[in-house]
Amino acid sequence: MLNKIIEFSVKNKLIIALFTIGLILLGIYETTKLPIDAQPDITNNQVQIITTAPSYGAADIERLVTFPIEQATSNISGITELRSFSRFGLSLVTVVFDDKTDVYWARQQVQERLQLVQENIPEGIGKPELGPISSGLGEIFQYVVRAKKGYEHVYNETELRTIQDWVIRRQLLGTKGVADVSSFGGKLKQYEIAINPNKLQAFNININNVFAALEKNNQNTGGAYIEKKETVLFIRSEGLLGSVEDIGNIQVADTKDGIPVHIKDVASVKIGFATRYGAMTYNDTGEVSGAIVLMLKGENANEVIGNIKQRLEKIQESLPEGVVVEPFLDRAKMVNNTISTVKTNLMEGALIVVFILVLFLGNFRAGLLVASVIPLAMLFAIIMMNIFGVGGNLMSLGALDFGLIVDGAVIIVEAVLHQLAHKKHFGKDNMLSKKEMDEQVSSSASKMVNSAVFGQIIILIVYLPIFTLQGIEGKMFKPMAQTVAFALVGAFLLSLTYIPMMSSLVLSKKKKEKDNISDRVMAKVEAGHQKFLMKALKFRKTILLTVLVLFAGAVLILSRMGGEFIPSLEEGDFAVEMRILQGSNINETKKVTSQAAGILLKQFPEVEKVVTKIGSAEIPTEPMPMDAGDMIIVLKPKKEWTSATSFPELSAKMSESLKVIPGLTTGFQFPVQMRFNELMTGARQDVVCKIYGEDLDSLAVYAKKLGSIINTVKGAQDLYLEPVVGAPQVLIDYNRAELSRHRISVAEINRVINMAFAGQTAGALYEGERKFDIVVRMDNEHKKDITSIRNLLVPTASGEQIPLSQLAKVELKNSPNQIQREDTKRRIVVGFNVRGRDVQSIVEELQKKADKDLKLSSGYTISYGGAFENLNEAKARLGIAVPISLVMIFLLLFFAFGSVKHSLIIYTAIPLSAIGGVYFMALRGMPFSISAGVGFIALFGVAVLNGIVLISEFNRLKKNGITNTSRIVLMGTRMRLRPVLMTAFVASLGFLPMALSSGAGAEVQRPLATVVIGGLMLATLLTLFVLPILYVLFERINKKKMKFSKKFNYKKLSVVLLLLSVSGISAQENITYEQALEKAYQQNGTLKNSKLISDYQEKLKGTYLDIPQLEVAGAIGQIQGQETDNSFSVSQRFSFPTVYSKRKQMLDASWTASVMNQNLTKAQLRKEVSDVFYRILILQEKKKVLEYISRLYQNFADKASLRLKKGEANILEESTGSIQKEQADIQLNTLENDLNISKLQFQLLLQSEKPYQPVADQSVMDINLQLSEETISQHPELQYLQQQIKINEAEVQLEKSKLLPELLVGYTNQSMKNINNNRFNSVQVGVGIPLFTKGQRALAKAAQAKIAVSENEYQRKEIELNNRIGQQISHYMNQKKIIDNYEQKQLPKSETILTAAQKQMDAGEIDYMTWVLLVNQAVKTKADYIDHLEKLNQIAAEFNYLISK
Repeated sequence: MLNKIIEFSVKNKLIIALFTIGLILLGIYETTKLPIDAQPDITNNQVQIITTAPSYGAADIERLVTFPIEQATSNISGITELRSFSRFGLSLVTVVFDDKTDVYWARQQVQERLQLVQENIPEGIGKPELGPISSGLGEIFQYVVRAKKGYEHVYNETELRTIQDWVIRRQLLGTKGVADVSSFGGKLKQYEIAINPNKLQAFNININNVFAALEKNNQNTGGAYIEKKETVLFIRSEGLLGSVEDIGNIQVADTKDGIPVHIKDVASVKIGFATRYGAMTYNDTGEVSGAIVLMLKGENANEVIGNIKQRLEKIQESLPEGVVVEPFLDRAKMVNNTISTVKTNLMEGALIVVFILVLFLGNFRAGLLVASVIPLAMLFAIIMMNIFGVGGNLMSLGALDFGLIVDGAVIIVEAVLHQLAHKKHFGKDNMLSKKEMDEQVSSSASKMVNSAVFGQIIILIVYLPIFTLQGIEGKMFKPMAQTVAFALVGAFLLSLTYIPMMSSLVLSKKKKEKDNISDRVMAKVEAGHQKFLMKALKFRKTILLTVLVLFAGAVLILSRMGGEFIPSLEEGDFAVEMRILQGSNINETKKVTSQAAGILLKQFPEVEKVVTKIGSAEIPTEPMPMDAGDMIIVLKPKKEWTSATSFPELSAKMSESLKVIPGLTTGFQFPVQMRFNELMTGARQDVVCKIYGEDLDSLAVYAKKLGSIINTVKGAQDLYLEPVVGAPQVLIDYNRAELSRHRISVAEINRVINMAFAGQTAGALYEGERKFDIVVRMDNEHKKDITSIRNLLVPTASGEQIPLSQLAKVELKNSPNQIQREDTKRRIVVGFNVRGRDVQSIVEELQKKADKDLKLSSGYTISYGGAFENLNEAKARLGIAVPISLVMIFLLLFFAFGSVKHSLIIYTAIPLSAIGGVYFMALRGMPFSISAGVGFIALFGVAVLNGIVLISEFNRLKKNGITNTSRIVLMGTRMRLRPVLMTAFVASLGFLPMALSSGAGAEVQRPLATVVIGGLMLATLLTLFVLPILYVLFERINKKKMKFSKKFNYKKLSVVLLLLSVSGISAQENITYEQALEKAYQQNGTLKNSKLISDYQEKLKGTYLDIPQLEVAGAIGQIQGQETDNSFSVSQRFSFPTVYSKRKQMLDASWTASVMNQNLTKAQLRKEVSDVFYRILILQEKKKVLEYISRLYQNFADKASLRLKKGEANILEESTGSIQKEQADIQLNTLENDLNISKLQFQLLLQSEKPYQPVADQSVMDINLQLSEETISQHPELQYLQQQIKINEAEVQLEKSKLLPELLVGYTNQSMKNINNNRFNSVQVGVGIPLFTKGQRALAKAAQAKIAVSENEYQRKEIELNNRIGQQISHYMNQKKIIDNYEQKQLPKSETILTAAQKQMDAGEIDYMTWVLLVNQAVKTKADYIDHLEKLNQIAAEFNYLISK
C-alpha cells in the first residue's frame, strides 16, 4: 500500500502539489487561530466557595461556616482534595476535582449543596458564593488606578476606588474572555453616620433609635394612578435620600419640650469608607486603587489580554481628567518573552539542521528539499493542534526536534541519491529522462519506506510514556508529546507523497561525474573510523569493561544528582511575599512596604515600578492578612540590567537591601509561580511541609520546631511559619445573670456592638446609577481603645442605657489568627523556597533531620508537598510507563529482526545514550527534573534508530554470503556511517539553541536539550564501536552453541519430556457428564460457529428493505429552444410493497432454520461428548482388569523363577509366566494409548487447554425406552428439514411477488427561458409493468419444485429415524440380556474359578498349565463383559441422539 502511494505521488505531481499548497494555506490560516500562552494551564479543576462575615473571628468562621460547607460538599463525585481557610471575617473553601470532571458541572453540584447548607449557617453571618469561573492561573492582567502627577490632591483613595468600581470595572466585565474583575485597594465609599455617644446620652436616645429613623426615612412608594378626563396620572413619592443634608435632617426623636432631635444633632454625617481588609500602593508615592482581571477558563490568554487593552484605551477616554489606568502585571509580557525564545530556538535549530543536511548529503538541492519538510510538518502540526485543542506554548512548541521530524525524509532522499550515484546506465548526455527519473525515485523510495515507517513508529512509541503522565506534569508535557506526534505524522505523510514527488522534480538527473566535498570529507572520516574500529576489535574486553565502568559511574552520579520538578520559568518580574509583625494594621503595612519600594527604586535601576497589594482583594481568592502583602516588582528588559546578570543574583541583592527594615521578612518568587504554588498546595512556597492535628497550640509548637530544623538545611530560604495563634483580639464575655436582670438578650447587645464598631447598613443612597451604603457606626474618637468598648452604652428594656462593662467582661486575649484544614483535618503550613540546590536533596535531608529531632504526638502527622510531591508523583508514573515503553520497543525490534540476540544488541544503545545524558547534566550542574526525564525518553528512541541502521546492514551483508563477522562489521559500519552520523547530528544539534539559550523559558528547555545532545553524541561514538564488538561476540557465541547442540544427549531430553507429561497427567481435573456438556456448550468451536451463523442470519433480516439508489440528474443546453436552459431531476424506483414483505418472510424463515441447525449441532455434540465420556470410563475399567492380570502373572513368574532355582520347576513353567506377563503389558500399553487418544478427543470436544478426567457413579449410560408420539417430530434434524420446506414456500411467494409492477416517483425542476425567466416544476409518478415475465415465472416454478424436494427429504428422514429407533431398541434389549447374564451367572463363576484355581495351584493339586488356562478363561469373561458394556453405551448414545435426549 505504501509503495502504491509513492508511485501515485510521483505520477500525479499536480495533485500532490495542489494538496501541498492547500496544506500551506490552511496551515497559515490555522496559525492565526492558534491559542498562544507562555506555558500550559497546569492548575487543576477548582471551585472556590467564598463567604465574607466581617464581624466574626476565625474559630467562629470555622465552626459556623467552613465546617458545614465542607460536610455538604465532601461527597460530590470527582473530588480529589478539599481544603479550607478560615480567618477573621472570611471563609474560603477550595474544592478540587479531577481533570475528567467538567468545571461547570462541578460548580452546579457545589451550588446545589450550598443551597442546602445555607439553612445551617446562622442568619447574618454571610452568604456563601462561588468564586469566578476562572482557572488557577486566570489572573492575566493587573492594573492600578492612580492620579497623574499634579492631581494627587484632587483624587483621594475613595474617589479612585469609586472610579474603579463604577466606571472601569463595569466596562471591563463586558470584555470577551473576562470572567470577573476583582477590585483591590482604595476605600469603598459609604455615607457614614458617625454617632457621638455623649450626645445620644444627652438627648436620652440610643443607637437603635438612629438606625430605625434611617430605615423609615429612605424609601419611595407608588400610588398607582388617578384618571383625569381621558388621561391617567401616575402617582409616586420621592422619599429616597439624595445628599448628606437629607440624612442630617432626619428626625430621630423629640425632647421633653417637643423639640425635634435630628441625626445631625447626635452624629456627624459624612462620606466615609467601609472596613478595610486590603490596600494597594504604587512605588513609594502612597495608596492607589486597582484590580485583578480574571480570565474565563479555557480562553486564549493572548487574545483576552488584547481585548482588555483595547477596552482600556476606550475606558481611558471616558475617565476624569488626571486619572490614569496603568497596567503593572501583564501576562502578555511573559508570553511574548517566552514565545520569542521559542521562535529563536526553532529558527536557529532549523538552520542548523539545514546546514547539517546539506553538509552530509553533499547536495544543496537535496538538503533544502529535506529541510522543506520542517515548515510543512509544522503547519500540519498546527492544524492538528487546533483540532485537538492544544495551545502553542513553551512546552508544545519549544521541545520540537526537527532532526526527528526530517528523519523519514532523510532516509528516502539519501536512498534516491545513493541509487543515482551507483546507477551504471544513463541515457543521452548522461542524463535520465523524466520517466526514468520517476521510476528511479519510486524504486528507491519504495525500498526504504519500511525503514522510514519503522523509525517513525519507534519515535512515537518512545513518547507514549508522556501520555501516561497525570496531574501537573501531564498537563505540562502532554502538549509536547502531542505536538511531536502531530509533526511526525505530518512528516510521515509528506515523506510518502511530497518528498518522492519533489525528488523527481528537484534532484539532478545528470550522472555524478566526481565526488564532491562532502564525499571526500566522509571518505576521510570513514577511513579514520575503520582504522580505530579494527583496533577496537582487538581490545574488545577492555572497551566493554570501560563502557561498564562509565555506565556504573553514570548510575552513581544519577543517584546523587538530586532532583526538582520543573525548573522555574523566568517570568520577567518578581513577586515578593512581604510580612511584618503579626497583628499590624494596614497603615503600618503601607508604611513599611512603601519604605521597601523606595529602597528598591533608589538602589536598583533595573526596577521600573513597584506595586504592593496588601491584604485581600474584593474577591478574596488569595486571602492574606493585613500584616502581609505581595510586592510586584516590574523589571526592565534584562539587557538593560546593571546590578546583576541573572534573576537569582538580583533577588539575592534585593533581599539583602531590604534587611535594613526591622521586622520585615521577604520571599522572592515569580508572580505566576507563586500563584501556582498557592493554588496547588494552599501555600506559596516551593516546598510546603504540612503538619496535621487538632490542637492549634500544639500545631504552632511543632511548626516552630520544624522551622528551626529547616534553618539548618543549606539552600532553604524565605522560611514561612503560618501564624495560626497569637493574634490579639478583644474578647467580650457576657455575664448572663446581668443580662437577665436588665432584660437584655444576647442578640440585642450583639447588634449594638456590631453597629457601633463594625457599622450596620441602614439603607442606600443613589447617585444616579451608583449605589452607596448608608452605615451607622460610632465616630472614631470614641472607638480608639478597649476603654471605648467597655464604655459603650447599651439600651435596656426600661429605656435607660448602661455601660457594656456592667454586662460583660471585656479583655484582650490571644486567639486563633487563621485556621486551615485539608480533607477535614486541621493543618499548619511551614514553607520555604529553594535557592542554590535541588528540591529532592533538600527535602530528603530535611526528612532525615525531622525524623530524628521532631517527635510528634499521637494523632499528629507531617507531609511534604509542593514541588517535591509533584516530582515524586511524576517519577512514580514514569517508573511504570517508561519500562512498558521500552518493552514495546523491544517487541517491535524482535518482530522486525526475528531475533532476541539482535534485538538485545540494538537495545544496548539505550544505556549507552543514558551515559552521555547523565554526564552532560552533571557537567552543567543540573539536577534531574521531569524536563530532563522527557529528554531521556526522546533520546532512547533516536539512539535505537542508529542501532537498527547498523544491525540491518550487518544482516544484509551476512545474507549476501559474507561469513567473516569482523569483515561484516567493518564493511557495514563504513557503508552506514554517513546516515548514522547524519541522524545523530541532526537530532542532537537541532537542540543546540535550546541548550545554550538564556532567554525567557530557556530554563525549562535546557535540561531536555542537554540530555539529548550529550546522550546522542556519546551514544553515537560508543555505538559505532561497542555495537560492532557485541555483534562479533554474539555471533561467535551462537556458533559455539551450534557445535554444542550436536553433542546434546537426546535421551535426557526424552526423560525430561516424559516427566513433564506425567506431571501434566497428574494435574488433570475431574469432571462429571453434566459439567462436560455445559463446558462443551460454552466452548466448542463447531457450536460457536453455528451460533455465529445464526447471528449472521438474524442481522441479514434487516436487508429485506433493499431500495435502489436515488437517481439524481442534471442537464444544461438548448433544451427548449435557442436559449441555454438547465434542468435538475430526482427520481426513485421502488419494488411493489408486497416484494419487501415476502423477502422479509423468507429471511425470517432462513434465520429460524439457522437456529434449528444450531439445535441440531448441539444434539450431535451431545452424542459425541457422551460417546467419548463413557468410552473413557470403560477403558479405565479395562485398564483395571489388565493391571490385575499383569500383577497376577508377575507374581506367578516370580514364584516360578524361585522354584526353578530350587529345582522344583522346569524352564517351561518360568517362561510361560514371563510370556503371559509381557502379553498383558503389551495389551496394557495399547490400552493406555487408546485411553490417551480418547482423552485428547474429549479435550478437543470441550475446547479446553487443560485435560479433564471423566467421573461418574456408573460406567453405563441411562436411557428411557418410553417414547411419545411427538418424539420423532421433535428431532432437530426433522425440525430443520421442516423449516427448509417453509423457506422454499417463502421463496416461491417472493419470486411470484416479483411479477408485480415496480413504482417510480420523480421530481424535475427546469428553466424555459424562451417562455420567461421563471423555473418550472413537475412531479413524475410511474409504474413499471412486467410484460416479459417468462424468465421470472420459470424461477417461481423452479422454487415450487424445490418444495416437493424438501417434502420428500423430510418424509425419507422421518421413516429413517423411525427405523433406526426400532433397531436401537432391539439392539439395546438384546445387549441388556447379555449383560444381565454376565452379571448374574458368568462373572460370579469367573470369580470362583480364579479363587479356586489359585488355591489348587498353591496346594499343588493342579499344574501350571491348567492354572493358566483357568485364569485366562476367567479374565476373558471379565474382558468380554466390559466389551459388552461399551457396546451398550454406544447403543444408548445413538438412541438418546435419535430421541433428542
